[in-house]
Amino acid sequence: MSEGAFAHVALVGLGLLGSSLAQAIAAHLPDTRVTGTDASPEVRARAAELRLCQILDDPAGAVRGADLVILCVPIGAMAEAAATLRPGLSPDAIVSDVGSSKQTVARAIAEALPGHTVIPAHPVAGTERSGPDAGFASLFHNRWCILTPPEHADAAQVARLAAFWEALGAHVETMDPAHHDLVLAVTSHLPHLIAYTIVGTASDLEEVTRGEVIKYSAGGFRDFTRIAASDPTMWRDVFLSNRDAVLEMLQRFTEDLTALQRAIRWGDGEALFELFSKTRAIRRSIIAEGQDDARPDFGRADHGD
Repeated sequence: MSEGAFAHVALVGLGLLGSSLAQAIAAHLPDTRVTGTDASPEVRARAAELRLCQILDDPAGAVRGADLVILCVPIGAMAEAAATLRPGLSPDAIVSDVGSSKQTVARAIAEALPGHTVIPAHPVAGTERSGPDAGFASLFHNRWCILTPPEHADAAQVARLAAFWEALGAHVETMDPAHHDLVLAVTSHLPHLIAYTIVGTASDLEEVTRGEVIKYSAGGFRDFTRIAASDPTMWRDVFLSNRDAVLEMLQRFTEDLTALQRAIRWGDGEALFELFSKTRAIRRSIIAEGQDDARPDFGRADHGD
């Protein structure tokens, strides 16, 4: 085991991300011991059947002796989950998470575990699927993991956590928590909110039956439904925990949408063409960065997802 590597990683929550972490650690860090637990007996049983890692019923027992503990639970459950770990948590363990909202999560974990080292993280990776069966070892390959350490964080500990994520195939960035929440409100949270709204609107239209919506779905609508199929508990908690940044971005989006509505009403083709050209360039930049696939259907048929 290389110097600075974690000898024992404990995973609290064994859904998509927890399951993927267990498999990624087994694939990339085979000398690392992995233990896991979940609040759901059914999830624990399934995780045991899948042999994801050593599964324990008791959260304190699952983290006992671990030098890295990662909370993989919905944001709204972070504080409660962290509190259950306290009796078994080693004083020198690093506690982290995978939540997509960082200011409220950092505060919740720090308050539940005073005196412990807390370095929040957000792997910007996932699918619309959930549960232990949804995980796979390559989920973090070539994806960004954003660390949002508190101001007083030990640089060596931050570097140690960064090296862990890099070993799983991720690129690592360090960011201020407030800035993270603003960036993710634009790149993740607002798109999900729009997807939920569009799919809900289509379902509610009296002039169009639900059967027609499903039968005649074009590619764009199908992609919205994929996003809108994401875990409802997780996304409810995301919007509530990052409400200020989401509302700020939603206001900006509403203003831009009004301008687009005006261009359509007045037949301003030049304004429409300029916007569509700019957004097309952004799409190409995302592909160039390796954060998506230019193949038909975003390469999903080739990846089996």
